[in-house]
Amino acid sequence: MEIKLNNTLIKDWNGYKGRPFLISGPCSAETEEQVMETARQLAELKTVSVYRAGIWKPRTRPNSFEGVGSEGLKWLRRVKQETGLLVGTEVANEKHVYEALKYGVDMLWIGARTSVNPFTVQEISDALNGVDVMVLVKNPINPDIELWVGAIERIARAGITRIGAIHRGFSSYEKTLYRNQPNWQLPIELRRRIPDLPIICDPSHIAGARQYLHEISQKAMDLNFDGLMIESHIDPAKALSDSAQQLTPNDLKELLSRLILRNASTNDPKLLDVLGELRQQIDVYDDHLLDLMERRMKVAETIGHYKKENNITILQSTRWDEIVNKVMAKGLAKGLSAEMIDAIFKAIHQESINHQMMVMNNGLKNPAK
Repeated sequence: MEIKLNNTLIKDWNGYKGRPFLISGPCSAETEEQVMETARQLAELKTVSVYRAGIWKPRTRPNSFEGVGSEGLKWLRRVKQETGLLVGTEVANEKHVYEALKYGVDMLWIGARTSVNPFTVQEISDALNGVDVMVLVKNPINPDIELWVGAIERIARAGITRIGAIHRGFSSYEKTLYRNQPNWQLPIELRRRIPDLPIICDPSHIAGARQYLHEISQKAMDLNFDGLMIESHIDPAKALSDSAQQLTPNDLKELLSRLILRNASTNDPKLLDVLGELRQQIDVYDDHLLDLMERRMKVAETIGHYKKENNITILQSTRWDEIVNKVMAKGLAKGLSAEMIDAIFKAIHQESINHQMMVMNNGLKNPAK
């Protein structure tokens, strides 16, 4: 499906204050006083375009704070009236959409727990049919680019043209440094598929902790993301949800002051020539890598023939452990990241298994004989 977007939607917003397009506010609207005071302090920064607050909170455990409900929409309307900030909140079903629009909410976003479900996204899309509102779609909790694109397509089919994506990271069973894995290659792939789509990074949900917010925000800016959604609370320690990942407005100001914003391109002919030569080198190395992968898989197929002829299983766990330990040590010594080494060699191992399975099932001729 071709997605027609207003590719200047962020810069055309009357609340646009320059890159990064900044969305900020508490994880949850808790009390009218907390909502209003946070909004006043954020408005004073002169950098926030949209004030965010969770009204309905889909929580993992039923005894957690699940939001104040529609009462909080009145507080958002007051924020808009008194500070001039645009306001936004998450919607998870048809009823939420109708309620938010009734109170004049400017921006809606579909959360990660919702974008994973096409039935629910379609319900929300139907409720948005014919409405002129900005809608952002968070990535699904699992790293599935097709689900993310599909959710965006459903919103577009409702006639919404002011669409954006929010990269908030992906769940992982393994415990890592961050609350959610960034998997930067997925939002990069999303931009490749839908070039005009604005992408907002949500460092709060990726990090899960204040100390990592700056580094994630900087990485998003270096990747030319359009904006940031960073949670801010007047007293994070007392927040009823996600207290560890929220900043005070003053700390947010300090974080923003340290961001380095780089140009997306250059017109300098000398620099363009240098970059062109380096990119040609990259193309040559990529071709070499593909040739090496082809040769490696031919060897894997030959191994598959010997395993078939000698009735040996394809998966050899001990051998795979040896490979992992060896390449990890060599890769780290060469300055490569453990994350990249792990991802690449898992993919190579799976492809080798696929080639050996093909040999086992199709009886391909053994080239070694």
